[in-house]
Amino acid sequence: MARTAVVLMNLGGPDRLEAVQPFLFNLFSDPAILRLPALVRLPLARIIARRRGPVAQEIYRKLGGGSPLLANTELQARALETVLGPQHRCFVAMRYWAPTSEQAAREVADWAADEVVCLPLYPQFSTTTTASSLAAWRASASRHRIECPTRAVCCYPANPGFVEAIAGLIRPSLDAGGYEKPPRVLLTAHGLPKRIVRAGDPYQNQVETTAAAVIAALNRPGLDWTVCYQSRVGPLEWIGPATDDEIRRAGKDGVPVVVAPISFVSEHSETLVELDLDYRDLAAATGVPVYRRVPTVGAEPGFIRSLAELVRRACIEDRVGGCAADVARCALSGLAA
Repeated sequence: MARTAVVLMNLGGPDRLEAVQPFLFNLFSDPAILRLPALVRLPLARIIARRRGPVAQEIYRKLGGGSPLLANTELQARALETVLGPQHRCFVAMRYWAPTSEQAAREVADWAADEVVCLPLYPQFSTTTTASSLAAWRASASRHRIECPTRAVCCYPANPGFVEAIAGLIRPSLDAGGYEKPPRVLLTAHGLPKRIVRAGDPYQNQVETTAAAVIAALNRPGLDWTVCYQSRVGPLEWIGPATDDEIRRAGKDGVPVVVAPISFVSEHSETLVELDLDYRDLAAATGVPVYRRVPTVGAEPGFIRSLAELVRRACIEDRVGGCAADVARCALSGLAA
């Protein structure tokens, strides 16, 4: 029976305060993030990392000095191994910090896998996330002479298990009571500069696909909801509406909010600090009567089972993930379906 290596891909995060600036340099030196020639991009990445370092350190200091993303991804990896069975082994490849694709490729080569399935933990495809992670894996796999069949899950924005996991986590917040008015649901995702979307990146379309699928799964006629985007940085124009603006609007309207992440599958700085601390404070300051934040899907059994099914399909199908309209764009990754 074939031995299948499943490579879980995510952005990563600094594991200590001293790692914050090097992590930021790795992030901004990626040509998928700063689309500039290397002669300009690398010096600019150093400048951005140096300037943003102190602010980012304060964020990670609130988390105890480092990101919990790796630990949370490892929990998902072990849960996925349990569902997939003994012929599968999960490896973690972070894009901008350890364990890197290089480390993961070395481990996969040592394990002598018969086939590899790349499983990005980005439900919605973007050239800035999925494509970048797959490109890094390709380069590392080549250096370590991994020549066995390799496939990738492109994206899964409307996967039933993923969607139902989100809906299942939202329901208790809607049913919790304590509302004088019906709450507004803010389905929040990481933002992206508009120019990247205009260049053909399908991310925003897929985020909206996820949002619509979650609302359909909730099946609550008349539910007040919107999709919004967080984590803006820099001077570029970003897709919207912005999550912080939607919180201010809810305060002006005097309605409670239930905030549910739909592009993050693990708890990390953008949920534990941005959503739980910064936006909660903003809600209180702008008159939002009740602020409730829904957890990420994490290692929810339904979500893990859906990932397992995507892996199994990837072992036998040419294309896994993405609607027909997005297949050509997703193929930018080289490995994606």
